[in-house]
Amino acid sequence: MSTRPLLGHPSWMKLPRRGKPVVVLLHGGMSSSASLLASIGPGLSKDFRIGAFDRRGHGRTADTPEPFSYEAMADETIAYLELLGRRAHLVGHSDGANVALLVALRRPDLVKRVVVVGGNFHYSGLVDFPLLEADTPGFDEWAQKYAAVAPEGLSHAREVLAKTNEMFRTGPTMTTEDLARITVPVLVLAGDDDVATLEHTVAMYESIPNSQLAIVPGTSHAVLKERTKDCVRLIRRFLTQRLPPQTRAPLRRPPDQGFPGD
Repeated sequence: MSTRPLLGHPSWMKLPRRGKPVVVLLHGGMSSSASLLASIGPGLSKDFRIGAFDRRGHGRTADTPEPFSYEAMADETIAYLELLGRRAHLVGHSDGANVALLVALRRPDLVKRVVVVGGNFHYSGLVDFPLLEADTPGFDEWAQKYAAVAPEGLSHAREVLAKTNEMFRTGPTMTTEDLARITVPVLVLAGDDDVATLEHTVAMYESIPNSQLAIVPGTSHAVLKERTKDCVRLIRRFLTQRLPPQTRAPLRRPPDQGFPGD
């Protein structure tokens, strides 16, 4: 683990070792790589080399004056993958899931398979819930966690929250037509009480040609922490299985469907 430049900006990252296929973990908004490395990281590390990095203004990577955007986060992720110099699987949670979709759309040459956990391809697909605001107990709790590792410390927490909320209100803006152009296999995974509506999640699944869907019962947006072992099993199976999946009564996947492979 080290700090290296991504697009000229010093960024905290974990570079995977050689020897096994690579899974890059893409953290959620107002979070850091530490969350995924602690939850699903250990289970996936049995079969994969794990890579991760903290995006600008998150975790141990300092912020810049520019606003947050999913497109800029995708730029960072592409730069990280180019630094690796080999294709990788992407497993993204929340904002990281949205970023993974953009990367798969823009640079399929860098990606093997994608797991989207609790993601939304358009901001209109979110359930109507209040965003975290400053001067509330919830903000104070998050700000202390943010300041524990952020280079700027506690004084920058309000700025990060403001930029995050603005991004939530305006992005992402992908369409089902955009999703239909994704050529890499995608697993859409969500809790049954997640932040995106179930209709939106199903629309994502049905729009991506080589996709699979997993709704984990009795879970929320924190599905990776609530049912860690189950999620690791689902993710591992998707990343290692032969594609396309062969089922006994195919309807959406006709028997003659082919996939060029990884």
